[in-house]
Amino acid sequence: MRKRTHYTKLQRLEDVLQATLKRRKIFLNFEDKRFLPVWNKAVGPQIAAQSRPGNLKGETLFVKVSNSVWMQQLHFLKEEIIGKMNQALGGAKIKNIYFSIGEIPPAPLKGEEKQPFFMASHLLNDRDRKLIEESIASLPDQELREILKRMMTKEISRRRFMENQKHP
Repeated sequence: MRKRTHYTKLQRLEDVLQATLKRRKIFLNFEDKRFLPVWNKAVGPQIAAQSRPGNLKGETLFVKVSNSVWMQQLHFLKEEIIGKMNQALGGAKIKNIYFSIGEIPPAPLKGEEKQPFFMASHLLNDRDRKLIEESIASLPDQELREILKRMMTKEISRRRFMENQKHP
């Protein structure tokens, strides 16, 4: 048997999941959780309450900001934030920050590990449940199916909750 000499580049599971979900027209944003504590330390509690780091693509960190006023203020502080982030990360990993306006979930209280009440499956209708089941049915790995089912349930529940808040 011939030895395989061609090595493929390893991909992060997040990237594989996102590509798979995108093909099925299920769009979810994944946040890179490793940046949240570094971001909170670099910008302080006041700015951290109004912004959330997303993911790093290349050398650009994508950050959601609660409104245009905060986005403008953070543009003025961009270079300082980049310096603090790189120092905390131990090297120059971030060269740019892209700010966009988005929904900023409230920061969890200390010691609060419990999910918010809107992250429950009782907000799902039959169509949502059917969509989730159809989306994960073809996956051979039971553990992966359960993870995706929980993730999709949380996201759709969150969306239903936000819709109900806008239209009471």
